Amino acid sequence: MPLLGAVVNCIAIVLGASIGLLLKRGLPVKISSTIMSGLGLCVLYIGISGALTGENVLIAIVSIAFGALIGEWLDLDEKFNRFGHMFKADSSTFAQGFITASLLFCVGAMAIVGSLQSGLSANHETLFAKSLIDGISALVLASSLGVGVMLSSVLVLIYEGSLTLLAKAIEPYLTTSMINEITCVGSLLIIGIALNMLGVTKLKIMNYVPGILITILLCLFL
Repeated sequence: MPLLGAVVNCIAIVLGASIGLLLKRGLPVKISSTIMSGLGLCVLYIGISGALTGENVLIAIVSIAFGALIGEWLDLDEKFNRFGHMFKADSSTFAQGFITASLLFCVGAMAIVGSLQSGLSANHETLFAKSLIDGISALVLASSLGVGVMLSSVLVLIYEGSLTLLAKAIEPYLTTSMINEITCVGSLLIIGIALNMLGVTKLKIMNYVPGILITILLCLFL
């Protein structure tokens, strides 16, 4: 079953987030706020670590700039906040939870390489290891950011599942250099999320997400 790794990863996130949501109900606001700040510091560290993998600063600059242009034009952040109301959740927390979890779970070599291994050789070990990490992370994130974290499991399944099914076709194009640049730009967005969590900025992170697609295009044609 080629999609086993992606499915297990999805289930791990759902289980972890479910436990986190149960814990959230019993946390006083003061403790929840303190945990949120601590998570912000951890997310900032993850973002900085990933951003340093970039090899071409020009790609990062162009990707973020044009990604922001597209995102603002489409007003992705506002559309996504309205989507959050469908779940009767606080729109800002819902969006923050979904975007934070999605970027953390999708950006990076483990998701890409693990999916390719599943598709090419039915070796799911990397995604199984990632599932354990993501499950624990989902528990911690959901305890502060809510149901949006759980919904990220759907995106992870689509993302990793697509990479797995298309592994043979896309493997030649997913070079180490491209993976590093995708990780770099995605990690810059993670830094933005961390700054929002810490109350330093109020960036509309969803409006910058198209920058990741710009990164892929630049790496393909440059």
